[in-house]
Amino acid sequence: MAKHEFGIMEEPPKPGERYDDYEPWKYDCISVHDDFIESLLPELEQIDCFWSTVDMPGKGIDYCGVNLIPPSSARRFIAALEPIEEFIPLAELLARAEAEGKFVIHFGI
Repeated sequence: MAKHEFGIMEEPPKPGERYDDYEPWKYDCISVHDDFIESLLPELEQIDCFWSTVDMPGKGIDYCGVNLIPPSSARRFIAALEPIEEFIPLAELLARAEAEGKFVIHFGI
């Protein structure tokens, strides 16, 4: 079962530091089945993210890599998830990160 992992980063990512290592346990990640994420890819392509480091801004999620989703992008990400029931835990995680001003880390498949 292919899945994507999303978790809240307690500390903001630092410039010059890479977040390439697969460590979902470190961020208490939740899993979302790939079938659901794959269907959203066109909608996610316009959302500002960072690719493995805050030194590499990009758009959309890196399907097979690591993304850092800034708090400023959480609302747009949530809008792409609604109203699909399977996304409720992810929407809640993004809303919490936005409210706390924290980044979300995404580990692709």
